[in-house]
Amino acid sequence: MAKPKTKFQCQECGTESPKWLGKCPGCGAWNSFVEEVEKTAVKTQGVNSSLLKTKEKAVPLIHIESSQEQRVCTQHQELDRVLGGGLVPGSLILVGGDPGIGKSTLLLQTSFALADKGMRVLYISGEESVRQTKLRADRLGAASPQLYVLCETNLEQIEEAIEEVQPDFMVIDSIQTVYHPAVASAPGSVSQVRECTGHFMRIAKIKGIATVLVGHVTKEGAIAGPRLLEHMVDCVLYFEGERHHSYRLLRAVKNRFGSTNEIGIFEMRETGLVEVQNPSELFLSERPLGVSGSTVVASVEGTRPVLVELQALVSQTNFPTPRRMATGVDYNRLSLIVAVLEKRMGMFLQNQDAYLNVAGGVKLDEPAVDLGIAVSIASSFKEIPTQPYDVVFGEVGLTGEVRGVSRVDQRVREAQKLGFRRVILPESSLKGWTPPQGIEIIGVQTVAEALSAALA
Repeated sequence: MAKPKTKFQCQECGTESPKWLGKCPGCGAWNSFVEEVEKTAVKTQGVNSSLLKTKEKAVPLIHIESSQEQRVCTQHQELDRVLGGGLVPGSLILVGGDPGIGKSTLLLQTSFALADKGMRVLYISGEESVRQTKLRADRLGAASPQLYVLCETNLEQIEEAIEEVQPDFMVIDSIQTVYHPAVASAPGSVSQVRECTGHFMRIAKIKGIATVLVGHVTKEGAIAGPRLLEHMVDCVLYFEGERHHSYRLLRAVKNRFGSTNEIGIFEMRETGLVEVQNPSELFLSERPLGVSGSTVVASVEGTRPVLVELQALVSQTNFPTPRRMATGVDYNRLSLIVAVLEKRMGMFLQNQDAYLNVAGGVKLDEPAVDLGIAVSIASSFKEIPTQPYDVVFGEVGLTGEVRGVSRVDQRVREAQKLGFRRVILPESSLKGWTPPQGIEIIGVQTVAEALSAALA
């Protein structure tokens, strides 16, 4: 009997090599190569071929009728917002997140909500037994006769269950535990994940089943397995949050049916995840008043304006090179703002450590928070408290100018709704809209004007 050929494959990007390598030449990851049995053809014996066959024929594009895809609401407004308005039948969704962050809790609550609407839901768990899933469902109050639970990792058995139940919505928790019997490699390997995801993709498209795959993440926070996994699915969601905080953020990094700028905010409680309707109140609930280095900025996540608190601490350094640390914003952005303050505003920060934190753990990646960073650092450096009822936003250029940003009216109305009295914003953003009554609008052109208004 011939000895089977083996190869080494990177678990991060899928790069193949005839021998083991310490560092992947494709993605640069260390110790990511694993040995796998090389196969000449994928065996499909035993796999239910009726699930994979289709009689679709190629037709000219102009002959296809344009129609809006019907979406199914999950009764979770935050999840629907991130998905682009609800679940699309036949879509394949990948959900990743740290262990214990609440992925299974969110999907079990979503499964119950859809089953409560009369849809057939199949929840397949490869990590928990049926009894364990039942205990968690009892704690969450998620029991329904339309919710079917299966503890299985064999792809053949899963396809038989799909053919028997005929679900409208399906959850695979998790894709790294499912294995194809015809693939000679361990579950969770690159070949197994790729092959199983390909089968679930064909089942979802042919039978019109909205399918959610739960993916493990690496220590860097990326979804484990080949990068091809994220290319195959229709939507990639990341469930983020700190273990020591009760809130969770659901963020889309890929979405073929909606925007990737939306975020959903949940709060973890004993009875499960609860939606946060007004995140600005959550992030500002413990804000101190009359303290230097604290500034409220107005950020926009997708279509939703969010007010968050920026905290800066500037102190004299004990090292030859001052430290720059940023949590929640880009480190390079912090260095840029510090350089602008030092060059254009004359602040001597070469012997000062600068620390910046976004209170609440939320991550901000839009340039509209630049002006808030500058005001926070200047406030801490000069030991002058900012006004407690001011909101600041605007993009800062290298010459010290303040550039305009988008969705100004939404940011201002959110600030007014929460009781703020003044808004410091770019003067160029005052055109094209009418400021609401009861709130003072201050337009600035440079960082110097913003600091004189905010630290007066």
